[in-house]
Amino acid sequence: MSSVVQSLPTQKTPSPRIAPAIVSLAMGGFGIGVTEFTMMGLLKEVEVGLGISTPEAGHLISAYALGVVVGAPLLAAVGAKLPRKHLALGLMLFFSIANLASFLAPDYGIMLVSRFAAGLPHGAFFGVAAVIAASLVPPTRRGWAISMVMAGLTVSNVVGVPLATWVGQVFGWRLLFVLVGAIGLLTLALLWKFVPFQEAHPDASIRRELGALKRLQVWLAILIGIVGFGGFFATYTYIAHTMTFVAGIPSSLLPLVVALYGLGMVAGNIVGGRIADRSVLGTIYRVLPGIAVALVVYAVAVQWPWSAFVMVFVVGAAGSMLVPALQARLLDASPDAPSLASSLNHAALNVANALGAFLGGVVIAWGWGYVAPALVGAVLAILGLGVAIVSGVLERKKPLIA
Repeated sequence: MSSVVQSLPTQKTPSPRIAPAIVSLAMGGFGIGVTEFTMMGLLKEVEVGLGISTPEAGHLISAYALGVVVGAPLLAAVGAKLPRKHLALGLMLFFSIANLASFLAPDYGIMLVSRFAAGLPHGAFFGVAAVIAASLVPPTRRGWAISMVMAGLTVSNVVGVPLATWVGQVFGWRLLFVLVGAIGLLTLALLWKFVPFQEAHPDASIRRELGALKRLQVWLAILIGIVGFGGFFATYTYIAHTMTFVAGIPSSLLPLVVALYGLGMVAGNIVGGRIADRSVLGTIYRVLPGIAVALVVYAVAVQWPWSAFVMVFVVGAAGSMLVPALQARLLDASPDAPSLASSLNHAALNVANALGAFLGGVVIAWGWGYVAPALVGAVLAILGLGVAIVSGVLERKKPLIA
């Protein structure tokens, strides 16, 4: 951790500007969460509006995820020489314009391109935002600062996504992109006013950032995220089917289910940030088996509505507890390329999204039922723990960069 502290300028004394700066960064995460997750709830409206099939509408979500995976390392590396505040501003401006382009897209082809473009700054923004937040606080509060930035994404699932879904259903699905564009422009103003300026690292370069990809521990951390977090998405993707067909919960109560999941994500993110400040790798060791246990219990508990509601919150919390530790682990593994390393976490989580949804769909297609994705998720969490143990063993033999 000391290596990260050396590479990230930190303030020795608390500043009253820390809170508004972190809130400004979190607001960007809020907007990103709204555009990413609301599309899932408006797919039917999108199908009708564009005159496309359900699979084609699903490709719009895939295009966004692909944009995240491509843009995270690319934009973080290209922006390495820029001051971090300027990079964050540029990425949020790009994000706002891309979403407004989706509002104006006249046909499916242009909409597909605009959704891919909207995903490009996603991972890079979270990456630079995490680095900025970590630089504003003492090393012992780094995990907390990162979790507060991520709180924007989790809070969006409680407040922003239900609101944007309602607006899209009542007033037209394209207004989603106007709303997100407005959030992006508000974030730009907040970033400009409250985030302090920091000079770029004098040795920063694209080659220096990409050098992070040569390190085994970086790839192991990415793999932990892809495999270990895949179970979270395997369950979340099919939560509506599980709640209605297994638990017998009316579809009218699905917004409550999603809100409970979102509240769990908020709580887990906060707790995960605090325990990551004590031990990053130790947190990963503890949270991954916790996710596995939660998913197994969930698979049993969804047979009854009351226990299904409880376990929806628990699963949301357990999964989100992992994110701040993964973010910190990547920073530790590559302190001389923090923006790229941090952004790779979000690329990994989007690959986890695709992996979890795919594997969950496979077992459903095999006729194993709607609780099967949760059991698949439990297996993925244990496999992720195995990767983390390998990473820890290698670290004992060869410590991370000093």
